[in-house]
Amino acid sequence: MNIIILGAGRVGESVAESLVSEQNDITVIDMDPARLRSLEERLDLRGVVGNGIQPSVLREAGVKDADMVIACAAADETNLVVCNVAHDVFNVPTTIARLRSPEFTEGEEEGEHLARTSFSVSHVICPEESVMRYIHQLISYPEALQVLEFADGRASLIAVRAAHGGALVGHTIGEIRERFPQAEMRVVALYRLDAEMEATPQTRILAGDEVFVLADTQKIRQVLGAVHNIDKPVRRLMIAGGGKVGLRLARSLEGQCEVKIIERDIKRCEYLASQLPSNLLILNGDGADEDLLLDENVGEMDMFLALTSDDEDNIMSAMLAKRLGAGRVMSLINRRAYADMMQGSTIDIAISPSQTVIGELLTHLRRGDVAAVHSLRRGAAEALEGIARGDAKTSKLVGRKVQEIKLPKGTRIGAIVRGEGRKSEVLMPHHDTVIEPDDHIIIFIPHKRLVREVEKLFQVSATFFG
Repeated sequence: MNIIILGAGRVGESVAESLVSEQNDITVIDMDPARLRSLEERLDLRGVVGNGIQPSVLREAGVKDADMVIACAAADETNLVVCNVAHDVFNVPTTIARLRSPEFTEGEEEGEHLARTSFSVSHVICPEESVMRYIHQLISYPEALQVLEFADGRASLIAVRAAHGGALVGHTIGEIRERFPQAEMRVVALYRLDAEMEATPQTRILAGDEVFVLADTQKIRQVLGAVHNIDKPVRRLMIAGGGKVGLRLARSLEGQCEVKIIERDIKRCEYLASQLPSNLLILNGDGADEDLLLDENVGEMDMFLALTSDDEDNIMSAMLAKRLGAGRVMSLINRRAYADMMQGSTIDIAISPSQTVIGELLTHLRRGDVAAVHSLRRGAAEALEGIARGDAKTSKLVGRKVQEIKLPKGTRIGAIVRGEGRKSEVLMPHHDTVIEPDDHIIIFIPHKRLVREVEKLFQVSATFFG
């Protein structure tokens, strides 16, 4: 696809890096020549210096041949106008705007409707909201490394580290069904010492393995209990950083747990106090201040979250909190190299904001009837949800048994969601399971180079008119 990205900041750079790796033609527009030059030297893309609002700059970037414009400049109004110009003047079919304002992103139907109708925005993304939802899931399931939902929340993909004493440790994948008949699940991937292991029925799960499991969302607790000892619920939480993510998260946790926020900027503290419930404690200070953490009993916290805009501060404060006794620590890390380094360290989970957003964008890039995409293993792998359309004559899926489907090597069908709404059911497919029309099929893809082959499975032939 020909894709134009407006803005070479953290989000724009991460988006460009991910999309370039999929052999897309990428052009990035930014006002900073040095930043663009750095991107051009590192990635296979083209940079255009200028203000993307101006039609002449968009024209220079090749907007007439663009399949998609992704506007992720710092200002919401810039992104809205660029999408409007790209669609209405140059007939770009898909426009995506990064919008930070809560008016457009926190369930405000009027705001999102305004963006779509008045500014011709096909899709709205908000990295801060995406990160907040991602963290919220990890708070709800503290045993997990990652929790991702499919089919409107009916099925979930859970990444968890197999713990010493876990009921499955020392047993093979093939023994799961007989040991846990009440918690039907499918192990779709297993990583040991950062290397992928083939997930066959004979593969034995060892302590420390990173296990990816697909299951009915209603059975997540049972599944987690099988792989990992159940942790106590998060009741006390400390957040270092009261920025956009910290504020959204604290607001969403009202009534769920006790929250303390440490924020360095006194004016931001005053703003937080005006936006959050009075029973939530807001402290003016440095999240990496050992005396402050000790005074606020960080060792009694079930979870510590470092959510400032500075990677180094987040790493230091999270590692310090862990050393002082915090139960589980997470750190927001923008730089990919830093995030890779922190995996498996004293920091339990390194959260990459770009990866939470990439999945939303990939859904709009995928061909065929793709309903959802989630990026895994820091972009190396994917989990894709597609809908089987057509019939036995026009589809490569419908009417066929799972064993008859020609999947690329290493990819695995993890679950099938059949039916709509409350009548839907989550099936763990077997070799003789037959795919029916409108089934939602969730597939694990270990390498991005295999994505195109998987997409083709969901494309119906030209004779289908349904």
